[in-house]
Formats: sequence, C-alpha cells, structure tokens
Amino acid sequence: MSTAPKRFKIGEGKISGYVSIFLALLSLFAVACFKYPEQLTTPAFREVYSGESMKILLTAVIIASFFFAVVSFMLSKQKKWALIGILISTAAIVLGGFNVEGRAVAKTNWSLGLDWLLLDLLLMAVIFVPIELALPKNKEQTKFHAEWRTDLVYFVVSHLFIQFFGVITQKPATLFFGWMGLAGLHAWVQSLPYVIELLFAFLVTDLFQYWAHRFFHSHAYLWRFHSVHHSTQQMDWLAGSRTHFVDIFVTRSMTFIPLYVFGFSTITFNTYIIFMAIHAVLIHANTRINFGFLKYIIATPQYHHWHHCEDPRYYGKNFATIFPFIDKIFGTYYLPGKVWPEGTGLHEANFPKGYLKQLVYPFTKSPFDDNLNMEERTKR
Repeated sequence: MSTAPKRFKIGEGKISGYVSIFLALLSLFAVACFKYPEQLTTPAFREVYSGESMKILLTAVIIASFFFAVVSFMLSKQKKWALIGILISTAAIVLGGFNVEGRAVAKTNWSLGLDWLLLDLLLMAVIFVPIELALPKNKEQTKFHAEWRTDLVYFVVSHLFIQFFGVITQKPATLFFGWMGLAGLHAWVQSLPYVIELLFAFLVTDLFQYWAHRFFHSHAYLWRFHSVHHSTQQMDWLAGSRTHFVDIFVTRSMTFIPLYVFGFSTITFNTYIIFMAIHAVLIHANTRINFGFLKYIIATPQYHHWHHCEDPRYYGKNFATIFPFIDKIFGTYYLPGKVWPEGTGLHEANFPKGYLKQLVYPFTKSPFDDNLNMEERTKR
C-alpha cells in the first residue's frame, strides 16, 4: 500500500493553516531584516524597494497570516496549524512588526540576501502554488513530497548567498573581457529600442546558456554536477532550485559574458533578471498549462519536462532556456504535440538524499555505474 501523502483538498483547513504558518515565518524574518539590514539585506537589492513599501507589505503579510489562521481554525478539526500561525505572527508583532521603520544602512563588504529570499519566496509562492493546486500536471503529487525540504534548502542557500554567487559568476566576464575597449559597443546596444535590446539580450544569453548546458551533459565529469539538478523525480516550482554550486558558477558565468560584453542597459538587465527568475520556476512547475502556439516560441513546462524525462531514449533534448528554435537549429528539439513525459528524474541512477550529501556526491562518484554521459546514452 502506498504511504505517499495525499494532495490537499480545499475546505479541509490544511491549506489555510500552512499558508498562515508560511506567512507568519516570512513576517518574523522580515522584522529581522528591518532590525539588522547591514547583515541580512543585499545592497544592490535595497535600491529596488523602499523601507516604507516593505513596511506596508510586512503589515499586510502579518494580517493575512492571522486571517488564514482563523480560516484554518474554523475549517480544520486539527487546530494546531492555526495556533502555530497565530503564535509566530504574534511573535513578529511583539518584536516590532507593526512599528518597524526603514533607516540609513551602513556600508558592509558582505551580507546575506535574506530580503531577496523572503520577497522571491513570497512572490513565487503566490504565483505558482495556486497554479499547481488548480492545474496540476501530476494530480497525485503533493506539495510536501519526499524531497520538498531538500529543494527548499537549495532555494534558501541560492538566495541567501546571492551576493557571493553574483561576484564569483561575474568575475570570469570581467577577467577575460575587461581589457577590451567596449564603450562603443555598449553605447550602440543601449541606443537600440528597449524591446529590441531586450530580445537581443534574451537571444545572446540563451545561445551561451544552450552550449554551457549542453557541455554539462556531454562531458562526464561536469555531468556529475549537473545530474544533481536532474535527480528530482517531483517536478514543481521548487525543483529548479536544485542546482549544485559548481553548476551555478559555470552556467551563470556564461550568462554574464554576453551581458558584460554587450553592455545592456540597466533596465534591460533588471528586466532580464526578473523574467528569468519567474520563467525558471515556471518551466519546472507541476502544471499542465499548454500555452497553445506560444509553446513553439518560448520554453514552457511541457518543453522542459521532456528535458528532465527519466526515459534514456529522450535524454539530450531541449537544452534551450528561452527559445526552442535554438534546439531546432542544433538538432536537439523534441516536443511531441500535447504529450508529456511519463516520469522525470534519472533512470538507473542512485542519488543520496539531502542537500549536504548531494553537495559532496559529485566530487566522489558518478551517478551512473558505467560513467556514460547523457548524449552517449541516447545512442544506445
């Protein structure tokens, strides 16, 4: 008999209880960001928002947490979820949740990106949790599947250390191209109409990412690190975060090369970052949304799920992050109508469970006993 947890149903009070706890935790950590901004917030990200706007958002989140706690208390026979949400929200208020004020922040060399973590986690959850509940691809998959904690740890680590990852991934671009006189090229690119400049940024970065991605699949040692990303068997909005730090370093470095060389404007760069943050979550999401003709223009969940297909016959397909036509050009395109892969993950591979074990694993072992890479296996 299967012991897998069942999907939540609307009206049981569990969804509202978990939402209350989630929002309460966000508000508690947000209070910490207001109190210790030098240590817990990202300098570059602080320029995007104001203290007043974050105070309003924090107040709204605390109130929403109490609201969902009351709903859970009314609907659920188990009152513990509502009580936990209320207790944590109350703690946030006691620590100053309704009275926080933004202030000038002293300059520091390093800080954690807790503000980026909280805001992105809230935004992604608000967008994708309802989508996955209402329109799931895998109707049997619950939000709390066997490895959701591992994927959440990956999400947290990549966001908390965003400043570190940002610095190390930009270094290769500045090191190899900083000596070139690129001011004229930068001026020309930034003189382009905004939409043209943005599409150009999408195109050149996707070409670089395509080949970096394919390189990880076609070289045995690099595949060890990238295979961590493919090890997940439960595709959902957190699954895309499961990426080894070596994979992050190489892939993001390849992205920064064209961004640095062409010198795209600040608004184009910021739009690109926001789009990729949302789109990367979307293509891994557990949703059956088909997107109609758009799926032939831009990568969709169906398109990327085939890239994660567990059947070795379909390994080595759909490397592009944004534009499927890039796979068309290089012969790696696969999108069979409205058909989805039956399963995702890696066939014949045994991965350890847990973030720390997966962090060490690629340095010690290959995921496949025969050490064949993905593209070699497709030729069998």
